[in-house]
Amino acid sequence: MTGENKVKDRITQEKIERYLSITKEALEKLKITAPERSFNRKMADDFLNMATSYYSDAAHFYETGDYINAFASVNYAHGWLDCGARIGLFDVGEDDRLFTLYE
Repeated sequence: MTGENKVKDRITQEKIERYLSITKEALEKLKITAPERSFNRKMADDFLNMATSYYSDAAHFYETGDYINAFASVNYAHGWLDCGARIGLFDVGEDDRLFTLYE
């Protein structure tokens, strides 16, 4: 691997800030679609709890300079959001910039 490729593949402060920003925007945008007393609501709440917990971990790791764990955590957070959006637990307004939708 050349020196140039190694620089491209680094987890930089700018990359982490970008991923944190995108995931924060996604968290702020989504709405839970499942009715309050339904099983799907419990799943939606759990998915959102997992996403917010991983996002919080990512922010903590970022603040302490641990970019590798910040990167891993923010990607886990966004994975929970994408999954919830894709299976219909979250209304994301058909936003395929912030979320991975089925169609």
